[in-house]
Amino acid sequence: MRILNVIVAALLVLAAAYVYKIKFEATVEAERVAKLRHEITRERDKTAALRAEAAKLENPGRIQELTKRHLELQLLDGAQIEAFDRLPMRPVAPAPADADPIGAMLDAAVPAASAAPGVAPAGEAT
Repeated sequence: MRILNVIVAALLVLAAAYVYKIKFEATVEAERVAKLRHEITRERDKTAALRAEAAKLENPGRIQELTKRHLELQLLDGAQIEAFDRLPMRPVAPAPADADPIGAMLDAAVPAASAAPGVAPAGEAT
């Protein structure tokens, strides 16, 4: 009977230790959740502040005031608008003298006689 009492007492101690361990882990997790909630609240506050600042900076009245202060803009005059058929024609781009300037320099630098035997110079067919 004494052995049974010792075994039961040991099991009770082990059970108490296990319950304490679970309680400690739960407390740690609860603190972690509280920290995360606090961090989420702080980030939401930052987001709200940034949105308010963006709304202030994007205010059309503010932009117009800055435009008047820093840019010398004038109203559009009707005489500035021209019909499409009265616009000058686009100038024709000059045709390139050589389509491949690097190839032309290489051809000029390597004479045809010094080319490897059996290899035709650039531009010639074999």
